[in-house]
Amino acid sequence: MSNLNLNVKIYADGAVISDMLAAYRTGFVSGFTTNPSLMKKAGVTDYVAFAAKVVRAIPDLPLSFEVFADDFATMEKEAEKIQALGKNVFIKIPITNTKGESSVPLIQKLEDQGYSLNVTAIFTTKQVEETVAALNPDVENIVSVFAGRIADSGADPIPYMKKAAGICRTKKGAKLLWASTREVFNVYEADRLGVDIITCPPAVIEKLKRVGKTPEQLSLDTVIGFNRDIQKLGFSILTE
Repeated sequence: MSNLNLNVKIYADGAVISDMLAAYRTGFVSGFTTNPSLMKKAGVTDYVAFAAKVVRAIPDLPLSFEVFADDFATMEKEAEKIQALGKNVFIKIPITNTKGESSVPLIQKLEDQGYSLNVTAIFTTKQVEETVAALNPDVENIVSVFAGRIADSGADPIPYMKKAAGICRTKKGAKLLWASTREVFNVYEADRLGVDIITCPPAVIEKLKRVGKTPEQLSLDTVIGFNRDIQKLGFSILTE
């Protein structure tokens, strides 16, 4: 993977096609994920047209597109439509609906049809266990644990991710994904734990391009940045 010397695969997270293509061109991005919140933020107005455009632009890497429905019958119909977009498409299914009802029965049904899923919005070890148990070992699937949001709640995500990695290893084809990445160091944490995939927003992708600078270089770059802003401000502390 480029010069980052990591085993974890880096996926770009977002719904702005220009950002996705910029990440695609870096050479170290191995796939892409998106979700309804990111689409809303990006101003996407036609979901199917957006997804089809992405598949045409990026035909050779995994792409995850999420269902929109809150009832499982409609989710199943949406999954069929998403699956038809391309062979490199993964269908994102939330682990529960808004009523807190488990998606596991639907996951099993879709797995029986041979669909590749990205089971998302996972926060607990129990959810990981139930998801992995429902997966088809003959199909590649993604288990997305929201490590960043676990950390945002004040909890340490590392024990969760360590347990999740062990559970995913028990099922062929099950890939653990570290979701809601907040900083570059998360990539190295995920790699250390044996996580298969980590999704990174555009800001983290941009910072990854600069990995490898020495502390001395970073110190000098910081001072140069301060000085550049001082010149733009035009302020003077000492008056004549």
